[in-house]
Amino acid sequence: MTVTIDRRALLAGTSALLAAPSVGLSQQPWPQGRVVKLVVPFTPGGATDVLGRLIADKLGQTWGTSVIVENRPGAGSNIGTEAVAKAEPNGETLLIVSVGLATNQYLYAKVNYDPIKDFAPITMVALVPNLLVVRNDLPVKDVAELIAYAKANPGKLTYASSGVGTSLHLSGELFQKLTGTKMVHVPYRGSAQAIQDLMGGRVDLIFDNITSALPQAKAGAIRGLGVTTAKRAPTAPEFPPIAETVPGFDVSSWFALFAPAKTPPAIIAKIQADTKAGVADPALRAKMDALAAEPGGWTQEELAAFLRSELKKWGDLIKEAGIKAE
Repeated sequence: MTVTIDRRALLAGTSALLAAPSVGLSQQPWPQGRVVKLVVPFTPGGATDVLGRLIADKLGQTWGTSVIVENRPGAGSNIGTEAVAKAEPNGETLLIVSVGLATNQYLYAKVNYDPIKDFAPITMVALVPNLLVVRNDLPVKDVAELIAYAKANPGKLTYASSGVGTSLHLSGELFQKLTGTKMVHVPYRGSAQAIQDLMGGRVDLIFDNITSALPQAKAGAIRGLGVTTAKRAPTAPEFPPIAETVPGFDVSSWFALFAPAKTPPAIIAKIQADTKAGVADPALRAKMDALAAEPGGWTQEELAAFLRSELKKWGDLIKEAGIKAE
């Protein structure tokens, strides 16, 4: 039996297939024109909010739609985080969150979400190191001298933080655990007042976000001793990692994107790919460099593994130290 092929029909069909939108990452995963909401579980102006607005603007440009930032602060980020956990898993509600996703279930008596079961990891947006800084008249010049001074004066050094359970606080707790030192924690409602009190000599040290601490250290108002990450920070290479003196010490303020659990994999993959491309864009990289933020763009699997490691690290430390948020 001879089969006759209509070349015109074949060419027309092939052209139609080539013209049709491909399925997957190149296809808009939600209806065109639909507004996407990025929930920031903190007040405007902080690092999470600033980075959230940068990435929302970039994704909005990429998708040709509105990506609005909605600030839903309260209860150490629990209010906004819970809202996203209960949102429809359709790609229209996203969350940018930090270390609280890994720590709050250990800090608070009741948290109405599960950080693993209720969220689909998308990608890391950025990591920001903290910088260990001390008051200028503290008689230490490096991390080794600080440890020696703390051991010679147990319970006399005070370290400030931006609040109970923050990465600034947990940096201090991890430092004490790994060095066998004992210091007094002084929580503030933000790091701005803590830095002012550090410069005024009312507290001794802080593991502050490098974005706010670095200008004061470079100006000589306070003394920088080291960064909390395992590697030197590109924006402040003059400060060695604390890990060079304290093996195992590695802390970052991290900012990552999550979606409600059961969000379709194609949508997650699309957002991950576009975020990765976005943080690699030179214009956005320049803005993140100004914040001393290291761009992310991780795979979903890498973020999931990182979250599990953060849950383990901080959960063990919080329980051991008996830390509780009010």
